[in-house]
Amino acid sequence: MVRHSNQLPENLPQLQNLIKRDPESYREEFLQQYQYFLGILEVFRSEPGKENKSLCESIMFLAQVAQCYVEELKTFPQTIVDMLKTHSTNLDPEMRNTFCRALILLRNKNLISPLNLLELFFQLLRCPDKALRVFLENHIITDIKNMNAKHKDMKLNSTLQSFMYTMLKDANPKAAKMSIDIMVELYRKRIWNDAKTVNVIATVGCFSKVTKVMVASLKFFLGTDEQNEKDSEEDSDKEVDLKGIMMVNRINKKTKKRKKQLEAAKKLYNQAQKKKSKAVSFNFSAIHLIHNPQGMAENLFKQLQDGNERFEVKLMHLDVISRLIGIHELFLFSFYPYITRFIQPHQRQVTRILQFAAQASHELVPPELIESVIKTLVNNFVTERNSSDVMAIGLNAAREICLRCPLAMNEDLLRDLTMYKNYKEKSVMMAAKSLILLYREKIPTLLARKDRGRPTEASIEIKAKRYGEVQALDHIPGAEALLEAAPALEVSENDSESSDSEGGWVDVDSDDDDPGEEKSKKITMIKKSSLEDENDDDEQQSDEEDDEDDEGEWETDSEAESESIEDDETEATPSKNEQPVKERKTIKASKAKINKNKSISSKQNNTTSSDVTTLTSKEAIQELARTKLFTDADFARIEQEQVKKKMTHNNRKRQLEKEKSEFVKLDDIEMIYKKRKTDKEARIESMQKGREGREKFGYKDNRHDPFCSKTNREKRKTKNFNMIRHKARGKVKKSFRDKQLALRKHLMNMKKMK
Repeated sequence: MVRHSNQLPENLPQLQNLIKRDPESYREEFLQQYQYFLGILEVFRSEPGKENKSLCESIMFLAQVAQCYVEELKTFPQTIVDMLKTHSTNLDPEMRNTFCRALILLRNKNLISPLNLLELFFQLLRCPDKALRVFLENHIITDIKNMNAKHKDMKLNSTLQSFMYTMLKDANPKAAKMSIDIMVELYRKRIWNDAKTVNVIATVGCFSKVTKVMVASLKFFLGTDEQNEKDSEEDSDKEVDLKGIMMVNRINKKTKKRKKQLEAAKKLYNQAQKKKSKAVSFNFSAIHLIHNPQGMAENLFKQLQDGNERFEVKLMHLDVISRLIGIHELFLFSFYPYITRFIQPHQRQVTRILQFAAQASHELVPPELIESVIKTLVNNFVTERNSSDVMAIGLNAAREICLRCPLAMNEDLLRDLTMYKNYKEKSVMMAAKSLILLYREKIPTLLARKDRGRPTEASIEIKAKRYGEVQALDHIPGAEALLEAAPALEVSENDSESSDSEGGWVDVDSDDDDPGEEKSKKITMIKKSSLEDENDDDEQQSDEEDDEDDEGEWETDSEAESESIEDDETEATPSKNEQPVKERKTIKASKAKINKNKSISSKQNNTTSSDVTTLTSKEAIQELARTKLFTDADFARIEQEQVKKKMTHNNRKRQLEKEKSEFVKLDDIEMIYKKRKTDKEARIESMQKGREGREKFGYKDNRHDPFCSKTNREKRKTKNFNMIRHKARGKVKKSFRDKQLALRKHLMNMKKMK
């Protein structure tokens, strides 16, 4: 009996393999299968709700070999698309999934346009099939990511985003929710991280009537930065200790498994090194890209007041509104009285509400509005009837609000709060001190004199800003440290002689010794031509004076003589009549020489006064900023100078207050200086950590030779107690009764011996 191995009409996988190898030789078999598919398709259209496995097998076969017969299967992709559009909700789930997988195969072979396929898949998100929706979501994200891998296709992205805009308004809540999830995921993968995507979510998603869509949109504006931080943490966790793995592989036995592990570790290590070498890409928070933040904040606040959502959803609204107000410096005056109602110690999630109050504070808000919030906060929290933790949280929240709006605190309230610096509980004391440190940096005049701290150069330069005032700087603070090294302002004697330009400047006077007199410091600049003219004048006056060196010696000698004469005059008690005549003559002669010298120097100053230009230190800093490009070393020196300004006179560095950030961290409000109780595992861990690097506790063998024999006393310590019990029994002290009997026995023996 002959065994037939070729069963092409029935064995589709075998036919599929042969067609991919040689399409022309098996064209007839392919056409036969294609005609069979068309016949089954007519049967399916008569009963679309019935499962048809043969149709699924034919569709998958044709999708696998479609690239071999492009002309014959030109209408095949559109046929499947039409079936899905027409019978999407009536199809059997398995058949619907098979049709989608066949279309994905055709898309990977570029036999169907991506726009038509993605629009179809977005419409299929309405189907009541969760497995299919998850499958389509993953494919949509992957496909859009691959299309934008080399360069972004702006035309396709714009079309899909417009289609997504309509999908978010869809009446089907499942389709709308899946659409918002796709947009958020594409933004996080930095594929659709443009302003259009953000504003679609802001204008449609945040105000959707479907609660799930609204919550997902609000979480998008709250959690983008957190997601990026988690991704960076995951990357840091994947770092490989390549050196340790190579050492283990070198010592242990060589096996194929260990070799593969080493190669995988090298691959991960190289990937980590490539990521480190890449330039840092800054991803701005989505809340910065909103076109109309004021309108969005007002509409969200209106939705919050009119809606009847859960408390968690209300907190999300408050968080987004406060971030919008703080980052974009908006005016929403009705927000502050609304949030004041929730500032109570017994309120649920009260620390988050205090966080929102601090985030919504900025310098452009009228201080009267925020002052009412601070007073309510202080009255409800910072009172001795509350616990120390509640008081500390209230002071921390007040500090965070005042960090963003310092003018909201009045002098009387601030001085009342600073009195808690001597409170018995450390948490309250430290919170009050942090508030004092803040106002030392912002407005020291509001504090009592004893709370302002030691004066420094930085504290003297602090100027309290009025409401709405902007202090624009015309120079770089701390650039005075570069004046000594500035090439435009410092010219040495050799450089001045060698330089040919006549219009340069020479630094002849600079008082850099005293930093406290910075404002009065002047830098005198004299033109080189004027210096040359002075030299000519000195040569012409050779009849009256000697050379410049002799003149300098004469000046110093005359000054020394005058000082010695004045000292002698003060120390000597006799009158003028009693002084010798020679001394009086020498005094008159020296005074005459000094007056002559002064007149000559005054003439020289008058002649050169027209060529002298004086620059204050501020003007010199401005000139330096205009004429020099600062390097990293210059900025490091400037930063060092700024730190020096904040040093006290005894060179003790003050605690610097933190800078204002966009978002308020919840830990800054809940930060309580208190030693928390630890469990047993934490205590054991701390004990073991303290024992690291310490000698082992116990018996120390101090013998010079560790191999020599031990004494009987040392051996006794390791013996069993039963072996030495008879010796240990003799060491027990006698009782009082035993001592009496022993003494009586001793006395009787002594009496008998007599």
